[in-house]
Amino acid sequence: MPLFSRRALPLLASALALACSGAETLAPSDPAVSSRSANGARSITVMSRNIYIGANVDAVILALISPDPNDDLPALLGNIAVLQQTAYPVRAQALAAEIERARPHIVGLQEVTELQVNLTGLGIPVDINLDFLPILLDALAARGLSYTVAAQVTNLTAAPLPGVGVTDHDVILVDASRVSVGPGIVARTYALNLGVVAPGVDLKRGWVRIEADVEGIPVTVASTHLESGSFPGFAALRAGQAAELIGSLAAESPAIVLGDLNDVPGSAMYGVVTGAGFSDAWAALRPGASGFTCCHLADLSDQVARFDQRIDYVFARGLGGPQGRLQGRVSLIGDQPGERVAGPLHPIWASDHAGVVMELLVTPAVALAGAH
Repeated sequence: MPLFSRRALPLLASALALACSGAETLAPSDPAVSSRSANGARSITVMSRNIYIGANVDAVILALISPDPNDDLPALLGNIAVLQQTAYPVRAQALAAEIERARPHIVGLQEVTELQVNLTGLGIPVDINLDFLPILLDALAARGLSYTVAAQVTNLTAAPLPGVGVTDHDVILVDASRVSVGPGIVARTYALNLGVVAPGVDLKRGWVRIEADVEGIPVTVASTHLESGSFPGFAALRAGQAAELIGSLAAESPAIVLGDLNDVPGSAMYGVVTGAGFSDAWAALRPGASGFTCCHLADLSDQVARFDQRIDYVFARGLGGPQGRLQGRVSLIGDQPGERVAGPLHPIWASDHAGVVMELLVTPAVALAGAH
């Protein structure tokens, strides 16, 4: 679930005005097997995964915005209860298992959170300290996987109440055993942003970009989490953010854009990305399949995914085969009931989104052109 409400908030709309899935599971990969096929073609596997903070942050923000100070603490306590049900350390194990099965070379993560909630000073026995990234990296390392952080950017900083702190990041992970990262790393905040949306809550999204060598194939990879919301002007804001990201890629080719882009095919955002020569992997390889990726219930208790929108993407440019068409396979993860794991109170999903995994088949001609 995005870190901002899809419900209309007139205050934020005014601020903006002033400012201007059908699932298919990939078979487990054998790390001992090269990504080169018998005919010389090679593959690049990438994953986009919003890993979810674990509670309805929107409800807390709405309470902070409201003129009634008496609703702030109840909203916080209600969502702490949800946070405990969604048990990130448990979900991190499920996320690591997903990565182990798909073995992506590169992973774009959204909602990678640092969370501190200590209410003991108020006489409330709550003391939570979670740092999502090292917990996930430890879970991956325990599986013998060598994923490392290639780049990260901060999207949200919040200290709305005494004893409460939240920081949200976008992160790119790479499999260090198969991917090397060059010096062209970018972690940047968008010029177009909401900024301070409630007392102590600063929402400034950004993107990360790396220059990677994936087993001999050079490729630029960017990941982002665009602004959410359906109130007036927000579609234009997402399009503006997308334009800034795509503009930073200039004519980079081959290139891949990953992320929770918070808008649907046919939107202004989508037109910005596809208009710059990027192909939507899902549309190219799974035409006719919905590919919906959002969203599970906030407490992750739904037994069957009832997604109604596709907002998580893999886009690629300069990696097509004949006539520039993408080749390979694209799949969803986190949308099948059998993928749930045991939570403290009920089975839970690894995230409130489905993830997207793309295995791009790169022909020898494309790989050779990219190397130059």
